[in-house]
Amino acid sequence: MANFYVYFVTNKKDGTLYTGLSNELERRILEHKNKVVKGFTTKYNLDKLVYFEEYETYSEAFERERRLKRWKRQWKIELIEKMNPEWKDLTEGWY
Repeated sequence: MANFYVYFVTNKKDGTLYTGLSNELERRILEHKNKVVKGFTTKYNLDKLVYFEEYETYSEAFERERRLKRWKRQWKIELIEKMNPEWKDLTEGWY
């Protein structure tokens, strides 16, 4: 069972990307949607979950998040489009 998630949120297809890490993905994305935490995601209205990966341990997820943050933007786009070519909000039906 996965306990940690690395994810990308955006505001639109090919828009600004934010890479995050959470142990409660649904709660964290809801916080992005409700603008609970003021910062980068609030400033750019990043609230659409377009990609996520699951990990069993915090250290695995943390390491993956750090690697993804260093990736070129194009690599991130290619990763998203393999799983979600239309950049649909993956939380549809969650709430």
